[in-house]
Amino acid sequence: MPMNRPAAAAALAAALCLSAAACGSSSAGRASDGTAGAAASQQGYPVTLDNCGVRETFDKAPSRVVVMNGASVAEVSTLLALGLGDRIVANEQSYGMSEVPGRAAAIKKLPTGHVKFNDAYDIPREAMLGLRPDLVLSTTSYGFDQKNGFATRDQLKDVGARSYVSPEGCDQDTSRMTIEDSYRLLRDMGKVFGVSDRAEKLIAASERNIATVTRKVKGEKKPKVMVLFSNMSMGGNDFGSVVARGIYNDILARAGGSNAFENASATSFADLSEEKVAATDVDAVVVIGYNDPNPAAYARKLLKEFPQWPAAKNDKYTTLSDSMYLGPSNDVAVRKIAEMLHPDAF
Repeated sequence: MPMNRPAAAAALAAALCLSAAACGSSSAGRASDGTAGAAASQQGYPVTLDNCGVRETFDKAPSRVVVMNGASVAEVSTLLALGLGDRIVANEQSYGMSEVPGRAAAIKKLPTGHVKFNDAYDIPREAMLGLRPDLVLSTTSYGFDQKNGFATRDQLKDVGARSYVSPEGCDQDTSRMTIEDSYRLLRDMGKVFGVSDRAEKLIAASERNIATVTRKVKGEKKPKVMVLFSNMSMGGNDFGSVVARGIYNDILARAGGSNAFENASATSFADLSEEKVAATDVDAVVVIGYNDPNPAAYARKLLKEFPQWPAAKNDKYTTLSDSMYLGPSNDVAVRKIAEMLHPDAF
């Protein structure tokens, strides 16, 4: 996930359709209980991935998957979108909400393995080995760092388990992440589990949905958008959870917008003072809810706090959760933001 790991573990770090009509034919817009995964073909094995400098070879589709916390839902959502929920023996990821109908409930139903987190807010080494996984998914390489109390990739391999770090997670710097990384995660999991056809269908549907939106907003003025996580501080200033770079900016661009604080930091997040925020023209606000039952209330509070913003004068805001970060449903975020920024185009 974005930002430095201690902050990410403690709070977030951070990461379908609004209606059936908005979804088009995207199967990523439907949650799955994963029962379809059991019939995945074993043809095409072995499969080898070069992942963060580690070469992992799979002789068959994994059947005991552990999804580490990582303050993410990218990995578990990807498995569910591919119909692989039945392969998960322990999932530690949850935002408590989703733009995809049924996904939050599907995640809640998954087994957790009854794991007690360590001080780094994730699965400690002995508990991990006790789960007897054959595949462990981590948002970043941090999840396999021995000095933080985790099982290393070599230790997992010694007990017959493969491991995988999600795109752009090798160096824990997600500032370069784009929607293509979401597609890469889908493709990699499709290969690993022998369901590449499903992955490619999801990717194609997402690409079509996004292309439809970008055509509608082409040539429109690009409003300046503030993207931030609700009720969260990850720095020393009043606004430490404001997005600066990463997949968020790719989503904004495809929706016909731009990031008002893109130049405020070279990393994924900017740590801003109230004065800096007040002095910036903000045309619209996107609030990402991370285990927050009412991110809209935070958005309204923010607009009231800065009445000079065009966003406040025009009541321009929307709320999102999992579709705004790495995962199979970025097309939902693109459409929802575009409809907020350019309502006359829809």
